[in-house]
Amino acid sequence: PGPRGPPPAASQPAAPALEIDREKTCPLLMRVFPKQGGHHKLEDFTDRAKLPDEIAIYTWMDADLRELSDLIKEANPAARARNARMSFAFVYPDRKGRNVMRQVGVVHATRPGEDDTKTLRSLNFQTGDYLDVSIY
Repeated sequence: PGPRGPPPAASQPAAPALEIDREKTCPLLMRVFPKQGGHHKLEDFTDRAKLPDEIAIYTWMDADLRELSDLIKEANPAARARNARMSFAFVYPDRKGRNVMRQVGVVHATRPGEDDTKTLRSLNFQTGDYLDVSIY
């Protein structure tokens, strides 16, 4: 009989993450739409008057969800609650021009979690996408 256990892992090393020199790289403008109690409806993104709570954040592609949550806490008092958690979703147009929402992670206000270190680059964020944040 053959060896037991899972097959051996591939011997190719993982591609190194590209370092961003924040002193030399211009940040991108991210439009963030926080909402307490749930995510916005997709239809809200077609009529910006329904989104009065926009926050503009300048950041880089190596920013992680924990860093973004800290920036949102500065602007949104509900996000500062001790037991708050933030659910992040990207909103962007599909190939037919209709907005779609993709959940990308959850960050808890006071305790570390597995989504904290997910970066915008690793989540395939593209300049021009919106960030919808549900605060619970």
